Parts: sequence; C-alpha cells; structure tokens
Amino acid sequence: MNQPPKRRKTTSAASSNLEPPKNPALVTIDINAVEVPELTEQEQRDRLHLERKVERAFFEAGKALAELRDRKLYRSTHRTFEEYCRDRFGHSRQQSNYLIAAAGVYENLTTIGCQNVVDEDLTTIGCQILPTSERQVRPLVPLKLEEQRSCWQEAVQAAGGKVPSGRIVKDVVQRIMERTKAPNPYQIGEVCHIIAKDNPDLKGKGGCWCIVTHVGEFSCTVEAWDGEYTVRIDHLKALNYLETECQQMRQICDRIRRLRENENLEEAARAVLKYLGELKRSHLTAVEEKLLSLIEAEYGQVN
Repeated sequence: MNQPPKRRKTTSAASSNLEPPKNPALVTIDINAVEVPELTEQEQRDRLHLERKVERAFFEAGKALAELRDRKLYRSTHRTFEEYCRDRFGHSRQQSNYLIAAAGVYENLTTIGCQNVVDEDLTTIGCQILPTSERQVRPLVPLKLEEQRSCWQEAVQAAGGKVPSGRIVKDVVQRIMERTKAPNPYQIGEVCHIIAKDNPDLKGKGGCWCIVTHVGEFSCTVEAWDGEYTVRIDHLKALNYLETECQQMRQICDRIRRLRENENLEEAARAVLKYLGELKRSHLTAVEEKLLSLIEAEYGQVN
C-alpha cells in the first residue's frame, strides 16, 4: 500500500537570514525634512494686524461698554446697566467696570507711544509693549495718569521686555506706593466730598458727600447715596464737620440706604435720593425733610 508522500518543511530565504534583534536605543530612523515656507510680506502684515486685534480685544470691549452705559442704550429692555450686563453678557456690573477702567488705562498708555512695533532700535522698552488683557492693567486703575505710564514701563522692564503679568504689575505698583507712602488722614464716620478725577467708577459722583466706613493704608471705603465705593485718599476732601453735624449726615445716610434696598423704588424717588446725596451742607431743609419722610412713608420705612 502506497503511503502518502511526506511534506517537505519550507523555509524562506528571509527567515534563514534573520539577524539578531538590534538594541532599540541604537536604531537610526531617517525622517524626511519638510520645508516650511516663510511668510510672505502680505502674510506678515495680516499676522501683525490680527495679533493687534487680539491684544486690543479687552480695550474694544471696555470702550463699547462705556458707550452703552453713557448713552443708556440698554433702556429699551432693561431698567439698569447692571441688569443689562448680567442678562446680555453674563457678567456683573463690577466686571463691566473693570473692562471700562482698563480701556481708559490702555488709552492713556498709547498717548506716550507704548505701541507694539517691530523696530528693534527703540531704546525705551516700555514703549514697545501694550497690555493684552484687563488683569494686566487692573492694578494701574487707581493711579494717576503719569503714574500709570511709569509703572507700566517699569513692569515691562521687570518682565524682560515682554508683556508683564498682572502679578508683576501689581508688585511694581506696590513698590512705588511704598516709596511715596503718606499717612491716611481720614477717620471712620467722617463726612467727605468725593472728587471723581480720573476714576471711571466715580463718574457722576463728583461733589457728592459720603461717610467714611473703613480706613485703609492708601484708600478709604465710603458710603455714598447709591452704594459703597473704595477710593484713593486723593479722591476725598474732608468737610471738617463738627461731630454733631457728622452724626446728622450719618442718620441721613442710613435713611437713604434703607430706601435704596427696596427693589420697588420708583425713578422719581431715586431722583430725590440722588439730589439729597449731592447736598453741600450737613442738614435738610424743611421741604427736603418732608420729601424724604414722604418716600419713607410710601415704602413703609417710617422712623
């Protein structure tokens, strides 16, 4: 009986010539270099234009918010700017104020030529760089215009000629304030006039009276007719009232504050409170007292 032929085991030439595995660390991999084309002159101009738009984004936002607020362009849909900002942009009035104030600082810095330029021959480092975010200039807001410029240039130098972070700017501001430190002359309970100057948060408050509620190293927290504000000491002017006069003003301030807390307060009532908050004396006339008492009675806040 014929037996089936035996199968012959095949081996490939490749398998017969296998080399021992190499050390992976010694393996050389050839990679073809891909040449990246240089930007054309037009592309370089486009890049610079777009970069400047990104850097100015917070400035444009602050300028737009200031115009919306000043022209009351929110009035057809919202009663207050604060409500409008919350509903339309999803942030608080304070955030809007930060952007508005930052735009003012940015605009101030551009008046001395602090612009991003390519010219490497400029000798003043601070004038080559502009802020790119609101947080970088927030520490500069309370300063005078000249101080803003000098602090920014010093911060740019501290950052090695680059855009400084908000922390670096804050550190520079604190060092400069320490060098020019002056004692705070105000006391809690003192009555002062507000001097608005260049502080956007105090717009419309110039000449209003206020009560000092907290005394800091370089600033005071004060209560005005429409809320509390933290202001530099050079934004206040002492009225030098007697203690009895200060007490009278504190009582008026408390009465106005309680009325302001009423959400149903009508515009006419608010107008009266604003008028009383801008008085240049420490007492109410008979008519003013009647008006204030009438509003208190209307809203159930009779003393």
